Amino acid sequence: MKFTKSSLLLAVVSGLSFSAFADVHVYGKANVTVQSSDEGEGSFTELKSNESRFGIKGGEKINDGLEAVYQFEFKVDVSDADSKGDDDNITARNQFVGLKGSYGMLTAGRDYSALRKSQGKIDQFNDLEGDLKNVFKGEVRTGNALHYTSNSINGFKAFATYVVEDNVAGDNSYSAAVTYGDRSLKESKYYAGVGVDYEMEGYDIWRATFATKLAGVKLGAMYQSQERMADDNEADGFLVSAAYDINKITLKAQYQTLDSDDGFDKTGYSIGADYHLNKATRLLVFYTDYDYKLSGDHNYLAFGMEYKF
Repeated sequence: MKFTKSSLLLAVVSGLSFSAFADVHVYGKANVTVQSSDEGEGSFTELKSNESRFGIKGGEKINDGLEAVYQFEFKVDVSDADSKGDDDNITARNQFVGLKGSYGMLTAGRDYSALRKSQGKIDQFNDLEGDLKNVFKGEVRTGNALHYTSNSINGFKAFATYVVEDNVAGDNSYSAAVTYGDRSLKESKYYAGVGVDYEMEGYDIWRATFATKLAGVKLGAMYQSQERMADDNEADGFLVSAAYDINKITLKAQYQTLDSDDGFDKTGYSIGADYHLNKATRLLVFYTDYDYKLSGDHNYLAFGMEYKF
């Protein structure tokens, strides 16, 4: 009998005892858009599942100062799954186990790099076509790694990632970051972060992020410098973003550019709006346009819905 990853996951979850569920937090989101896409060879209509996901996480108290923690998160593609069940539509996202205490949290497994965590929430089109990863390197979720997150000290937090070689031909990789403030700007007026990657997926990177709220408008900015290790090609770029709430509507805009020594310059902008039906559900619309110097213009017009649980 053949078991796909989907059926195996469902079997594991359904097999958990009732008492086990008391220690498990189930969460996720479904984000689906219908969009007109033009990637240089003509426009077409597609249905996109934008990093829809399902996860379980939790922990168990060991003593007054120590807790065991875990997280198992899966990407669920709700748009491209084969109706005959031949292709599995579940893949791994952040998955780890570790310990949490007065020193902070140390985990082993797959998680975002320290540099990735330093960006806060300035990316107004995260997981959509306007995601900053489509211009900047450094949006890394790495396995075979140890991840450290400090507790907050006067608003400051530190992050570190160490990726092991995994085999005799491999190399170690490192990522580190320091942040200040509340990334949602609810408990502080400012958010700032600085992060660096060293030999992380073929790149050395440093980036600085800043966010604030002015006259009701959330403003974000990022500067990044990256170097490709294979040929020492260097590139520098910046991003600016804004979001403004009007009753149940959030208006959003973002601009990003990258100048590269090899001539593969990239520029892009996105505009959009979210209509919040309640805290868990929103309708969204956006337009994203990229100018890739070596491959022409790409643009996307999309309408969709997101539900979180």
